[in-house]
Amino acid sequence: MTATIDVRSDTVTRPGPAMLEAMMRAEVGDDVFGEDPTVNALQAKAAALFGKAAALFCPSGTMTNQLAIKLHTQPGDEVLCDQLAHVYLYEGGGIAFNSGCSVRLLAGDRGRFTATQVVENLNRREDAHYPRSRLVAVENTVNKGGGACWDLAEIRRIRAACDAHDLALHLDGARLFNALVAKGEDARAYGELFDTISICLSKGLGAPVGSLLLGSREHIARAHRLRKVFGGGMRQAGYLAAAGLYALEHHVARLADDHRKARHVGAELARLPYVAEVLPVETNIVIFRLQGSVAEEALMAHLRAHGVAAVTMGPRLVRFVFHLDVSDAQVEALLAAVRAFRA
Repeated sequence: MTATIDVRSDTVTRPGPAMLEAMMRAEVGDDVFGEDPTVNALQAKAAALFGKAAALFCPSGTMTNQLAIKLHTQPGDEVLCDQLAHVYLYEGGGIAFNSGCSVRLLAGDRGRFTATQVVENLNRREDAHYPRSRLVAVENTVNKGGGACWDLAEIRRIRAACDAHDLALHLDGARLFNALVAKGEDARAYGELFDTISICLSKGLGAPVGSLLLGSREHIARAHRLRKVFGGGMRQAGYLAAAGLYALEHHVARLADDHRKARHVGAELARLPYVAEVLPVETNIVIFRLQGSVAEEALMAHLRAHGVAAVTMGPRLVRFVFHLDVSDAQVEALLAAVRAFRA
């Protein structure tokens, strides 16, 4: 059966009629020359939302993260992040390839480490044997942590540790809006804490493509040059930026609906005999672990036969991600499929 319920990722959404209309009506120019009014409007809106001075529109979240790492480091420096971090696991080795940096992996709680861990893992800069600790990278929400949200108080402690030890602090906020909605937090609180922030428009917000890097005017001016070097300069990009503007204006509050669906599915999965564990469901991601005798390939084949597309996240780990293109009726069909599986 062809998959009709796609919970592989929140990147699979398609623009609806209103977003398409906004894209078709966009006023455009050459963004490499800084002349696309819709791109400029998107950048200004995103920067103002977080209280940052400037923003840069890029094709992908991987690019915005990698630009930030390049901004804050020199070859031979070290980046500190969690062992589950997207910048380490899922960006093609970009930290090494693009910036020539090594990585110090921290063992946090579902991707969330502490200020104490940061300080305990710093290298002595005066010792030439070690790479220089330069940058701390936080991911919120944590994809591989099951959409886990950070505690803002702990981020403030990490900020203080960074200030005390001359470290930059970057936020991979690919799903930051999910955290803001789930916890009722203010975007400006994050803007005050991080030197740079990457936000993604093509995940839960439902735009077809695009991410933004936020920071100081100096950071974004340098990032503009680096984006060119990375091959990320786009011309009449306003057609894409218009989708991002529409997403910021219309698709943020509705993320709560995705969270509701995820909680419902997580609670039902926890009752199934072949499910050993469901990671705490905080946002739109559900990751569950199968019992040791159950092969994830068997469940995946069963789901495909019932019209469900999902992904695995490791041995006996399965992920469902909820988004604006998953209806309540599809949620119930998904639950019927998982209940029908016999290990």
